[in-house]
Amino acid sequence: MGFLYRKHRLVQTVHRLPDLRLAVAALRADGSRVALVPTMGALHAGHMALVDAARATGARVVASIFVNPKQFGPNEDLARYPRPAVADIALLTAHGCDLLWMPGVEKMYPAGFATNVSVSGVSEGQDGAARPGHFDGVATVVAKLFNQVRPDAAYFGEKDFQQLAVIRRMVADLDFGLEIVGVSTVREGDGLALSSRNAYLSPDERSRAAALAKALAEARRAIEAGEDGAIAAALTSLADAGFAVDYVELVDAATLGQPVPGQPRRLLAAARIGTTRLIDNLAIAPTKNTVKAR
Repeated sequence: MGFLYRKHRLVQTVHRLPDLRLAVAALRADGSRVALVPTMGALHAGHMALVDAARATGARVVASIFVNPKQFGPNEDLARYPRPAVADIALLTAHGCDLLWMPGVEKMYPAGFATNVSVSGVSEGQDGAARPGHFDGVATVVAKLFNQVRPDAAYFGEKDFQQLAVIRRMVADLDFGLEIVGVSTVREGDGLALSSRNAYLSPDERSRAAALAKALAEARRAIEAGEDGAIAAALTSLADAGFAVDYVELVDAATLGQPVPGQPRRLLAAARIGTTRLIDNLAIAPTKNTVKAR
């Protein structure tokens, strides 16, 4: 079995852990570093930006596709989450991914599986409050992927900023010994952050969805200018566009708690339009003084 990527062949795909271990060992045989890009599939240009960023370092790239049931709530979209495997494999092939790990649920969570990874603090507000148990599911599956692939680095999109913060905390606390790289959010021309869930939007919802990025951009301008009422204005703009807002919050970029003078900040938002829940965030310049954002 040949494990090395060939331009004229589809990306090597493995479904069993012993095959994964052999394939990763083959990628390392010439001394190369290995980078992991974990995904749930339904791939788009945002995911490919992660693959491209990893490849740009000279690393051999392993992508994973696993729709993780542990991070979906009982009334969420696990059953209908898109799973276009053929298109995903074609995209990974076109972007030079070296290996694709596609385990089944029974491989990730075999009979008797009883371990849960929970990261307190950064997981408790925002999406953690809106989606109880979600980040336990994320941390558990990512910890498993790290132990399965044993990469030197792993790449995550900044669109899921709280997820990125949870993973960074877990890696630091559990001494995984790998580099976590955040890659800037990829957006449509009107500013909408790319997401696999954008496929759920009706044409009318899609036209209104760009209001989320626009509201955050205006709030960032107002916050950095020291103006009061930035978040209240964002909430009004989103309501006018037909969103039901879960939260819009200005937080410390590392802890996701209260902003700290002089430290990086992040403006986080989650809102529903129709039945689709969208998230987005923007970096906010540090300031020496706390800002009245409400």
